[in-house]
Amino acid sequence: MRESSEEVEELQRLLEAAYERSTEHLHAIITDDRRLTAAELVQVLQGMCTLNLATVTAKGEPRISAVDGHFLHARWVFTTSGQAAKARQLKARPAASISYVDGERIGVFSHGQVEFLTTDHPDFAEIEGHLVAHYGSSPSSWADDIVYCRLQPHWMVGYAFDKPALLS
Repeated sequence: MRESSEEVEELQRLLEAAYERSTEHLHAIITDDRRLTAAELVQVLQGMCTLNLATVTAKGEPRISAVDGHFLHARWVFTTSGQAAKARQLKARPAASISYVDGERIGVFSHGQVEFLTTDHPDFAEIEGHLVAHYGSSPSSWADDIVYCRLQPHWMVGYAFDKPALLS
């Protein structure tokens, strides 16, 4: 777990505010006994998670693709080719949605703005170090135009059908 106590508290406030603004339909599915807290999310979102990333084209058409995601400091981080359609779409329109779903075991749904992290960003070295430790090489070495992205969420909920089983 890389999150500070302040980051976990901030994530908890975000989760609570998002849930409060959610529909009755969502509340019927993500009941109190299935809601994941910030502390629980940072506990279970370790390593690489295959994320569904939703972007929007210039014509306003939705697009979805998968990316390797890592939950670091209570934010989703991912890399992709700078030539990928998703990268071009996010540079022009940074609003995005991300979901991580593993059957009924866990579901995490987020909406926010994607920021591009360059090597001079203060968080880049730590993110790069984490990715190198996970993959055995730097994503930057995989191609000339790899971009590093992080979702700054304004809405997020976490769900587990069987919380005790997930957390054991």
